[in-house]
Amino acid sequence: MMSSAVVGDNAPEQAGSHEAFEWLRSQRIDSLNLVVEEYRHRVTGTVHYHLAADNPENVFLAAVRTVPTDSTGVAHILEHTVLCGSKNYPVRDPFFMMIRRSLNTFMNAFTSSDWTAYPFASQNRKDFNNLMDVYLDSVFFSRLHELDFAQEGHRVEFAEADNPESDLLFKGVVFNEMKGAMSSPASTVWQTLTKYLFPTTTYHYNSGGDPEAIPDLEYQQLLDFYKTHYHPSNAIIMTYGDIPAAEHQARIHERALAHFEQLDVHITVDDEKRYHAPVRVQESYAFDEPDEPTDKTHIVLGWLMGPSINLKEQLEAHLLEGVLLDDSASPLRYALETTGLGSAPSPLCGLEASNREMSFVCGLEGSKPENADALEELVLKVLQQVADEGIPTDRVEAVLHQLELSQREIAGDGYPYGLQLILEGLSSAIHRGDMMALLNLDPVLDELREQIQDPDYIRNLVRERLLDNMHRVRLVMVPDTGLSARREQAEAERLARMKAQMSDTEKQAVVKLAHDLAERQEQEDDPGLLPKVGLEDVPDEIHIASGESGELAGCRASFYAQGTNGLVYQQLVAGLPQLEDTLLDTLPYYTNALAQLGCGGRDYLATQALQTSISGGVHASSSMRGAIDDVQTVQGYFVLSGKALARNHAALSELLVDTMETPRFDETERIRELIAQQRASREQSVTGNGHSLAMLAAASGFSAGAALSHRLRGLSGIQYLKQLDDSFADAGKVEDFAERIATIHQRVRSAPRQFLLIGEAERRARVQQDAEQAWSKAAAAADAGFEAFAVSPVQQQVREAWLTNTQVNFCAKAYPTVSLEHEDSAPLSVLAGFLRNGYLHRAIREQGGAYGGGASNDSDNATFRFFSYRDPRLEETLDDFDNAVRWLLEEKHEWRLVEEAILGVISSIDKPASPAGEARDAFFNALYGRTPEQRQRFRQRVLEVSLQDLQRVGETYLKAEQAGIAVISNPSAEQHCRELGLDVKSL
Repeated sequence: MMSSAVVGDNAPEQAGSHEAFEWLRSQRIDSLNLVVEEYRHRVTGTVHYHLAADNPENVFLAAVRTVPTDSTGVAHILEHTVLCGSKNYPVRDPFFMMIRRSLNTFMNAFTSSDWTAYPFASQNRKDFNNLMDVYLDSVFFSRLHELDFAQEGHRVEFAEADNPESDLLFKGVVFNEMKGAMSSPASTVWQTLTKYLFPTTTYHYNSGGDPEAIPDLEYQQLLDFYKTHYHPSNAIIMTYGDIPAAEHQARIHERALAHFEQLDVHITVDDEKRYHAPVRVQESYAFDEPDEPTDKTHIVLGWLMGPSINLKEQLEAHLLEGVLLDDSASPLRYALETTGLGSAPSPLCGLEASNREMSFVCGLEGSKPENADALEELVLKVLQQVADEGIPTDRVEAVLHQLELSQREIAGDGYPYGLQLILEGLSSAIHRGDMMALLNLDPVLDELREQIQDPDYIRNLVRERLLDNMHRVRLVMVPDTGLSARREQAEAERLARMKAQMSDTEKQAVVKLAHDLAERQEQEDDPGLLPKVGLEDVPDEIHIASGESGELAGCRASFYAQGTNGLVYQQLVAGLPQLEDTLLDTLPYYTNALAQLGCGGRDYLATQALQTSISGGVHASSSMRGAIDDVQTVQGYFVLSGKALARNHAALSELLVDTMETPRFDETERIRELIAQQRASREQSVTGNGHSLAMLAAASGFSAGAALSHRLRGLSGIQYLKQLDDSFADAGKVEDFAERIATIHQRVRSAPRQFLLIGEAERRARVQQDAEQAWSKAAAAADAGFEAFAVSPVQQQVREAWLTNTQVNFCAKAYPTVSLEHEDSAPLSVLAGFLRNGYLHRAIREQGGAYGGGASNDSDNATFRFFSYRDPRLEETLDDFDNAVRWLLEEKHEWRLVEEAILGVISSIDKPASPAGEARDAFFNALYGRTPEQRQRFRQRVLEVSLQDLQRVGETYLKAEQAGIAVISNPSAEQHCRELGLDVKSL
């Protein structure tokens, strides 16, 4: 569906576009409160989309179509090397240098399967323009130095860099990054499935790079790929915010596009050739865990669907995904959750709509190879049943309700809201579709609301898109306990052959490359070549949302008037009760289960269906933070949250009351399923979140809060969850567990409570009335006799190695420090960035080859932590953490590095959230004693930090003999970990 151009107050002809750009069309999208404007550069053909919005957090993104024809990772390695210096900014690392010299609210670069994008966001106009200059120069005028290719992509190096008699090794940041990425079974399953779903197009290949294929990429191939793909004629530029399009265009033209002519290039992805019969394949993935591999098979079914740029077809596919998989009451998800053929639905279940052609996937993890036929039969049976009997209209309307809600909600608590909108439309723009139509869902949603009244509509969609679609792949991925060893052996043999075939001259060339790279990594660039902002550009005060207090059902209530675009958010916040050890370990599984069980006389299926039809979800959680003035005191709260369109807020309030008053803890089979699903999810999270988990473990001996974090959210919690799930083989254990969560719930119900309401100011009276009517019927909390949550002090040193299924390592070292209100908390926060920018980035990433490394100060838990991410090293990285402290104390340092570290902390403090997110942040900060005055005081202390402060707190707190250590590695490293004096644990 084409969007029509509009002429009016926002017409760009009146506002004036730059003369180098041709205006194509504009469209106001009321549901998003913005105008989308489309332009084309007259000479190069570069398309510019501008999302004009009344938002000072401006966003820029430059994207190029990148369509690899192999798995060498050329597009991914190019994404890295493009950011290593350019014509006007000839420094070795402008990207990371600008992160330090900026007030950005977001900076990154992404490689997708068919595009590469370079986005940033900032609230400061000067900063925004600085970043745009550097990004444009990096993308279109990159130097692509061969040594940067060797550092970021791959190279061979001798184990002893200057000794050609030592073993040859593969090194490189992307090489190690992809070893880590492909350690995830889910990533391996997805990559293997797309290989068969797309036998002839670019999606057949691993765009990030297969570690076995990455060393095949040659430097000249990288240059050739850049020349054809990184030209403005193949580029799309997108902007969002309150800076006018013409102002952007003047800069884009002057800094980049004016220096190019049109290139006769039309990079695109062809439609896939279709199968005439389903394909069934079995492959293996590396399994290095100590568990038995008996029930670790993944079985997935994937269908190739229609073009993603057809908005009607894409929304129909989303509708189909929703009615089949949205919640536990959806027929396909229900079948996958309740079958005994596997432990949990595959994390890949759902629709992939970002490629040129969409794909639909469903399946199981935790299965056996011999269950493949039965699972395929089950899935096809469910689809046939839907095709024969249809879906109740109210269930289909509930899915459309979810699409409407997601369209209206102003997000921005992760990526900036403007960037989220840009990324939603990017794939359509990349494939030369209609981005405006994709962002303006309302007309097509209205059309679908009419069509779903026909009972045959969903039936026909299931038949056409799935049952009669022969381009289907059944993939069985079997665990192989010997695959990692065979891969390591094959890599060692490959390197041995390479070395054996080398002449002495070639060996010396390898030695020289290592020497030249080390020399380049040590060279000091002139930071004056890059633009910057300084402390003088920092706003005086932080913006903090303000609320009004009142009363609701006899309890305190806070209402925050925020521009939520028609949504209302409600939270019940109760004091967390005291819990003995068995109940404390159970707490995360109680909060996960509560809103996923039946309530109000309904079973869980009916409750899930009701949630989907009236809300954006109901969730329970626990919130804990250390006190601002005591490292061993922890406060805790139970939180029940829901959000809904304003018209559904009364129904949401009733549902929240039912969830608290009448949960169905007798649904023991459902409880068993939820624990199995939670286990699968937590196990999958390790390789993507290993640095955070290692930091939690390393710090766990230093404060009560740190110990709790590791116990409930960290590796210890995952270990407990696995044991809990295994114990459910005994039905009596499930009954015992159900009793424990019921006990927790009774204590929570009797805890003192208050309410948080967030919505638009004009809706306040109605929102409060809805909530009052519902909660006044609930049992009042019995504050008398309530025993608040408290934990015992902790003070011990942890030295642990956790072994699991990973090809790379995650290292962490932690130190006990101070709580938030202590005057040293601010310099410790600045010190983290100072050490990362000045020492750790170079030592761990550039020289060590890890994908990432750094430091952070956790004032909530009174700990300072070093970390590495997807790291090929262990002992050397732990040494680098110590070396960073020596560097701080023994070397001379420029004020510039201190200022950059201060800017980094201020940028994180000032980073805006969504309207609802800013209200939640303000409420919970105040709840924990982090008042606006305290937050402003901490911010001012950050601005006043000196170099002497950094050296003083480094010497005071970062003492090697006090450090806690934790690493995550694989079983082959067990002996080495023991030699390092680490207590070895199996995850």
